[in-house]
Amino acid sequence: MKVLVTGVAGQLGYDITARLTKNGIENKGVDIADFDLTDKDAVFAAVAAYAPTHIVHCAAYTAVDKAEEERELCTRVNVDGTRFLAQACAEIGAEMMYFSTDYVFDGFSKADPWEVGDPKSPQNHYGMTKYMGELAVQETLEHCYILRISWVFGKNGGNFVKTMLRLGKERDHLTVVSDQHGAPTYTYDVAKTACEILRSGKHGVYHTPNAGETTWYEFAKEIFALAGLEVTVTPVTTADYPTAAKRPMNSRLSVHSLTDAGFTSLPHYSDALQRYLKELE
Repeated sequence: MKVLVTGVAGQLGYDITARLTKNGIENKGVDIADFDLTDKDAVFAAVAAYAPTHIVHCAAYTAVDKAEEERELCTRVNVDGTRFLAQACAEIGAEMMYFSTDYVFDGFSKADPWEVGDPKSPQNHYGMTKYMGELAVQETLEHCYILRISWVFGKNGGNFVKTMLRLGKERDHLTVVSDQHGAPTYTYDVAKTACEILRSGKHGVYHTPNAGETTWYEFAKEIFALAGLEVTVTPVTTADYPTAAKRPMNSRLSVHSLTDAGFTSLPHYSDALQRYLKELE
């Protein structure tokens, strides 16, 4: 196995390459400085030069609110770039793993966790491009892996946990949205599961969040408690905190697809958060 990982400068790509290396699997992490995902010739050249057996595609345009303004760029990166990688895989006979998001669902029409086959109805441009990226991979490659994740936090890059830690040291009072529900997901844990799936050869669509569920408000309080920061957190509604991109009220992802295929579900997000805070230390 020889794996090319895109987005190595980001949270997920960083942990994927670290896990592959730990497992003794040859890999190479690349990012925007290595080649432009939106340049088909550059993508094909980079893939051909390394000649991987697998590509794990973590790179993406992820500025959810900014995507509403930069729609063309977001589409070029998340849709065109993903299609180019899938086509490059097809040309050399490599397999591909693509990371997607709970944003492919509408986020409000169902109270239970989303199953992999539930209807797709993205409510913002970022979510739409990630779903179109899924389709590009599935339409190009007969066999592939698609992993959907939510509320991601990891060592490399910015995330909600780091933002709360920073703000918690600057202020003694914060307001946080309390009516959006989901499962915070640690990239270290996702990387471990992703590598297991990759080595298994069990192609398909999987949901890989950490176990448990919470709200941003409750998650913020948990972060401050574990970090020993005395911050008063006041709950607000989504309506009280308008954003350019519509946010899902229900980001919970069912892991039936994962456990039915014989894989172990990820640890509880609270356990993951405790380990993450120690990693940051």
